[in-house]
Amino acid sequence: MSELAGKIVLVIGANGSLGSAVARQAAARGATVVLSGRRVAPLERLYDEIEGAGGPQPALYPLNLEGMSPNDAQALGERLQVEFGHLDGVVVAATRLHGLTPLERFEPEEWLRTLQVDLNAPFLLATALLPALRAAPAGRLVYALDQAARSSSAFFGAYGVAQAALRSMLTILAQELSSERVRVHGVVLPAMRGGLRQHIYASDPATDLPTAADLAPAILAALSSAADAPTLIDAS
Repeated sequence: MSELAGKIVLVIGANGSLGSAVARQAAARGATVVLSGRRVAPLERLYDEIEGAGGPQPALYPLNLEGMSPNDAQALGERLQVEFGHLDGVVVAATRLHGLTPLERFEPEEWLRTLQVDLNAPFLLATALLPALRAAPAGRLVYALDQAARSSSAFFGAYGVAQAALRSMLTILAQELSSERVRVHGVVLPAMRGGLRQHIYASDPATDLPTAADLAPAILAALSSAADAPTLIDAS
């Protein structure tokens, strides 16, 4: 039996390529998957797909990270705890990368939007969902991370800044929770076919790169990590 069988896993960004792959594979392993994302139609299609495949019935929680306030995050955490009692795992796979732009040309509004989705919202969700994770026997909070060497390169702008700050944030949080049953992980992923890369390099299909389905098992493994597993997990 899979270690995820019977677990409750919230996937934030489930309408994206990585998040949807994680949700499908978690459901196939017997987890009840809570699907969260901004676009409702893709979430509904994924819901129907998982249900049609015979997995546990998923749940649907649309969520717009760009407009999410502290109160919104708190309300989500409270609703999930009331409905499910606890969360065994949370996967944060949502991100925003508008394009490759020199910092001197970066639009201030886009800078703020990117930091909201890629840094502020993950922080708000972490604090709001900790009570539900603490209520589980071994809660796991897992972030999908880009490789530092790539995201800190020229032209990655607010996305690169947010990635560096997110890496620091989850490391700090992991240390602060080290005496508890909750564990925090950042899974560092290599360049992936489709998704953000397709958005940035539309003319380069990069058929030699792994797909989201290839990389999802690394996220699932972090959801079942040992208590002494490292905070940052390299999936390359």
